[in-house]
Amino acid sequence: MRSPREFGYPFKMSISSRVARPLLASVFITSGLDAFRHPEAKVKAAEAVTRPLTARFDALPDDTVALVRFNAGVQVAAGTLLALGKFRRLAALALIGSIIPTTYAGHRFWEEVDDEKKTQQQIHFLKNLGLLGGLILAATDTEGAPSTTWRVRRRAQGASTASRRAFHRLDEVASKEASKAADVASRLLSSGTDMTNTLLAKAEDYLPTS
Repeated sequence: MRSPREFGYPFKMSISSRVARPLLASVFITSGLDAFRHPEAKVKAAEAVTRPLTARFDALPDDTVALVRFNAGVQVAAGTLLALGKFRRLAALALIGSIIPTTYAGHRFWEEVDDEKKTQQQIHFLKNLGLLGGLILAATDTEGAPSTTWRVRRRAQGASTASRRAFHRLDEVASKEASKAADVASRLLSSGTDMTNTLLAKAEDYLPTS
């Protein structure tokens, strides 16, 4: 099995990734900065997520404003790392952990009564799902390098090939040794037969004749 690098993919994939990552990260950096500066505007929507979490985990602060700013800080920091291509997988995973509760809290279209607002919230909800898909791709992007699954499979195939070669080698050696042993046994048997015939012939010389 050949590596993707052998087919000339890395250069094209690297260029597309370097362009796509900043575009994807820009929305998180912008929205994160806005939420950090104006957390009060998002407190009411955020309580749909923060209240159950603070009730379940005592370590979390009850201050929703602080939680909103913390989430905004994660978006800015992880978005910046993703845009720069630094720790991109960790940054993408951090943004995934941020966008899921943010989407659930901020775009609950199923609770809207007004059709126009419901439609707008549905659009934002689906937009965030699209961003989530982009983050998943960013988290699994190998930039043309073989994936972990490919490397494990390749090593397993190499080990299997080495095992088969070793088995065939042992089989050949065993066959040769068995052949040598059979030849030695045949010679010993032939020698034993000749010796027996010689002893019998000598013994007949000492037997009385009738």
